[in-house]
Amino acid sequence: MQAYKLSGALRVSFLALFVLIASISYAQTSTSDYKAENEGWLVNVDEAYALSQKTGKPIMANFTGSDWCGWCKRLTKSVFIHDEFKTWAEKNVVLLELDFPRRKQIPKEIKQQNSNLQKAFSVRGYPTIYVFDLAKKDDGEFAISALGKTGYTKTVKEFTDGIDEMIARRDSGE
Repeated sequence: MQAYKLSGALRVSFLALFVLIASISYAQTSTSDYKAENEGWLVNVDEAYALSQKTGKPIMANFTGSDWCGWCKRLTKSVFIHDEFKTWAEKNVVLLELDFPRRKQIPKEIKQQNSNLQKAFSVRGYPTIYVFDLAKKDDGEFAISALGKTGYTKTVKEFTDGIDEMIARRDSGE
């Protein structure tokens, strides 16, 4: 067998090609494989809308920077991971995570969706939690009816009490 030696330039070209292919495949995270950071949260607004329509519950969207935002991580630790919150959420809201990570890749469609919702709600800081109802207009676009917003709170009770007030105002027709 004859061994072939690659020139330095050709070796660099193969290495560059390998790195390019690896980075493309990494960036091509499929929408169906993409999951929220917290269990029980949806990442697709269409799925959240369908579940909201089916259950009559409003959507609670968490605008977060999961891999860089310190206050977002604190909110997760103080509220979202606790069973008390999960039980409350199951009964009262449809959970939607809208992530704006800096280090991890998210699917292009989800990134665009999150950006559109960030603009629609004029979100400028993280974490921002919006509670809202959606309706579909004739053209297929969503009409948003915001019930309120909040940010970081120290306890599950403080957080859920605030969201309960928003939902109560909706239910009373205020």
